Amino acid sequence: MHVSGILKHKDSSSIISAKPGDTIETVAALLAAHRIGAVLVLDPGGGVAGIISERDIVRGLATHGPAVLNQSVSELMTRKVVACAPGDSVSSIMTRMTEGRFRHMPVMDGGRLVGFISIGDVVKHRLAEATSEVESMRVYVAGGF
Repeated sequence: MHVSGILKHKDSSSIISAKPGDTIETVAALLAAHRIGAVLVLDPGGGVAGIISERDIVRGLATHGPAVLNQSVSELMTRKVVACAPGDSVSSIMTRMTEGRFRHMPVMDGGRLVGFISIGDVVKHRLAEATSEVESMRVYVAGGF
């Protein structure tokens, strides 16, 4: 299966994002309000400038203490963002996330942002896929083919 299959079950029309000049306090509130672990940081043209995650905020808090809340997103965000395409296989995305030790990935199509997936989305998709395969095998074995 491909990333496009994951996107079909997600509302990709409303990608939660931040701007490089937003404060960490603003982003922390955004993460909490939407119960998510990361947001894309978009430049004024809508391009991906980076990603800011709970992990980035915790590292900033450990380094700068409570003053980190007043820092800008651009000071803490991860600038090197690994993206995928709708045609990439789900297994290749799982491998890239595991090897890179990150849990969120923008989906780009022809240089345009079309979605944002998390490891949770990938796992949910794989579980649904496995459940469907088991059910198909059960029907086949039972003679319902």
